[in-house]
Amino acid sequence: MLQLQNVSFSYAEEINLNSINFSVEKGAHICILGESGCGKTTLLKAIYGLLDLTEGEILWNHEKLLGPAYHLIPGHPAMKYLAQDFDLMPYISVEDNIGKHLSRRYMQQRKERIEELLRVVDMTAFAKTHVKLLSGGQKQRVALARAMAKEPKLVLLDEPFSHIDNFRRNALRRDLYAYLKQENITCITATHDSEEALSFSNEIKVMREGSFIQTGKPETIFNSPKNAYVASFFGDVNLLEIDEEPRILFPHQLMISTIEKGWKGRVLKSYFKGSYYLIEALMNKNQVFFKHPVSLEKGKQIYLESTV
Repeated sequence: MLQLQNVSFSYAEEINLNSINFSVEKGAHICILGESGCGKTTLLKAIYGLLDLTEGEILWNHEKLLGPAYHLIPGHPAMKYLAQDFDLMPYISVEDNIGKHLSRRYMQQRKERIEELLRVVDMTAFAKTHVKLLSGGQKQRVALARAMAKEPKLVLLDEPFSHIDNFRRNALRRDLYAYLKQENITCITATHDSEEALSFSNEIKVMREGSFIQTGKPETIFNSPKNAYVASFFGDVNLLEIDEEPRILFPHQLMISTIEKGWKGRVLKSYFKGSYYLIEALMNKNQVFFKHPVSLEKGKQIYLESTV
């Protein structure tokens, strides 16, 4: 459905995308995971046709996609790109923003479509409200609904939940991605949120300095991170040596030994995390983090062992 072949792009002398190759099947949900400035947003813009590539080509159903040098109005009609700035019209209502590009020829269908999308983003109560009166998170939800209004074949989401409060974010993510799956809409999401990447994507592509450094299913990326950079997206990282081999271990992969065996250390601090405590310890002059059911006294001597 979508193919990127040797795609490179540079702003001036700075390389932002470096020989990107991948393809996306219809209905797939791909997550581009990376830190700010790694090239995620640039990649989405390139796919949508907002940039003229330095090298390579992008194909949509075997049709070559061209940038603004070839099109007066960039962007492919089968795609929708949701940028971080939302680009909403502030002086009209939420429902009018969502229905802006929907035909008025069939008003009943238009009304039903707007109501459906308002339910998906939980904004039904604000249908008549002018956008200028909304919070940043509410505006982001309206932008999400508008991106789906004309039933695109591919949506490109750039940090789509960054302005939304934690208590609402989880339910909204579940509803949105379930809707996209139900409608068989292909989705590429750029994010630094590992929870979003793990829970809602078929494949994760970890990006650094304009290149993919690891690609795989969420379970594979989490259980076998290529390096500490990849692992760091999923929480605190411990770099330890096991059987003379360097290993990356997460806090949940370490536990206190019931006997004086393993790595010797002492407790520095206990952090309450709700269902567990994250214990910070000092071991051979290195900080180590592990999960424990109760708080531990500062200075307590402990022995740690791996659970994997």
